[in-house]
Order: sequence, then C-alpha cells, then structure tokens
Amino acid sequence: MAKFIDINNVTFSYVNDYEDPPVKNTVLRGVSLGIDKGEFVAVLGHNGSGKSTLAKLLNAINLPETGEVLINGINTVDESRLYDIRRTVGMVFQNPDNQIVATVVEEDVAFALENIGVEPAEIRRRVDEALKTVGMYSYREHAPHKLSGGQKQRIAIAGVLAMKPDCIVMDEPTAMLDPIGRREIMSTIKKLNAAGVTIILITHYMDEAAQAGRVVVMDDGRIIADDTPKKVFSKAEMLKSVGLDVPNVTELTHALIAEGIDLPDDIISEDECVERLYSLLKKG
Repeated sequence: MAKFIDINNVTFSYVNDYEDPPVKNTVLRGVSLGIDKGEFVAVLGHNGSGKSTLAKLLNAINLPETGEVLINGINTVDESRLYDIRRTVGMVFQNPDNQIVATVVEEDVAFALENIGVEPAEIRRRVDEALKTVGMYSYREHAPHKLSGGQKQRIAIAGVLAMKPDCIVMDEPTAMLDPIGRREIMSTIKKLNAAGVTIILITHYMDEAAQAGRVVVMDDGRIIADDTPKKVFSKAEMLKSVGLDVPNVTELTHALIAEGIDLPDDIISEDECVERLYSLLKKG
C-alpha cells in the first residue's frame, strides 16, 4: 500500500554560485522514508544533519536533485500540482514572527484564505475553528506583537490549520520558546495529531521527540535510525556518537542501571520512571 508521504532515494545539494568554480554542498545522500497518514514522526539530528532540508522537500520549497518525493501520490516536481501539495502539507517554522503578517490575530489567520478566494462566511468559520483548536480564540482581536512567543507560534499554527492540511511539518517550532511556551506547543501538536493530522516534528529536544509515535535520526544527510522512541533512545551510545543526547529521564535510568538498579533501559518518560522505582521500593 502506498505511503501518504513517500521519499525515494533522494539527494539534495546547495550550490554556492558566488565561488568560482561554484561550490556544491551535498546535504541529503540517498534518503528514503515513508510516512503513513495520521502518524506523529519526530526527526532528530545535530546542526547540518539535513533535517531542515528534508522538511522543506515535503511541500516543494526544496526539490530533489535525484530521487523523488511523493505527497499523497503527487510528485513534488510537478509544478502544475504545487497548490495541491501545499494545501496538503503545511509548514510551521522556528520563528513565528516570520509567518505573522497582519496586525490583528484573526486577520493574520484569515490572510492565506483571502488570497485564494475562499468565501467570507467560510473564512469566518475556518478562522474561528482554527483559533479554538489552538486555544487562542479569546485573543482573536489582539495584536500579535503583544503576545508571548508560545502564543505567537500557536497563531502561526492556526494560520496553517485554517488551510485544512492533512499534514503539518514543524521545523523546530519550540526552539525560540521558554519551557512554558514549549509545553503549550507540544500540547497543541498532540491534540492535532489525536484529531488525525499527520505531524512531522523537526526538533533538537529529546523530550519532545520522546512524545512522538516514531523517531527518525539523521546524521550527515542519511537516516541512521527509524523506530519507536523507546527503541531509538535505548541506543544511547549511538546517539551520543552523532552529537545527540537522550531524554534526561533516560540518562538517569542508565546511570541507575550502571549502579546495579534493576530497571529497563528503554524508559523515556518521568511517569514510567517513577512507576518503576516505586515498584522496586515496594518490593524492597
């Protein structure tokens, strides 16, 4: 059965034409990845691993040098289907200020809909629905520049949601936020995924990746791991060898195991760690 997102043996390079001769920097090297509709996939990798370049391939901001990217069966190099691709896959970037264009929240969320000629009554319905989904309806008449970073990012997500995409790709959406803002965005992401939206989260926060259904790890333009969070984060040495870490609770668990404490090596949540430790104390 065909995947909703199908990346087949893709390479991608950036070319610096200002050099003589031009300098070619290959960022993706034969990447293949399939994602089903409704999945929540986190993509990890240190800076320069290719994860953001991969994200931009999914709604045709980048086009593959070789190989192909299919979005619900549509090849991203087909210029005549660009609107369909971008209606299917929405993008949310690291800095929400780069996506906010209006001086009133509800006008910002409506901006793209107005540009594609959606009827005013339908715009009103979609804007209200999107703002309610991200918990920002009560701020609909506020000025975006007066909101917190987490609130701005939720407005940016609402603007994408109003377009009714089947998939949202989020490229480090919490990188510029404080812990409260990060929690707000992760709560919104999980709510959207529970409602059936496919989520691809590019992140460098291990605790965020641990909340996904699947984790893909990239290094030097290649995928080096693709599995459940438990299985990926149990490979602590492999992750550290490519400049990544594991969730803090997994680090603690491995330290306790090294001291002889009988714990499994795939604990990735605080609740599970507390549960296991409590069971050991009860037995003792």
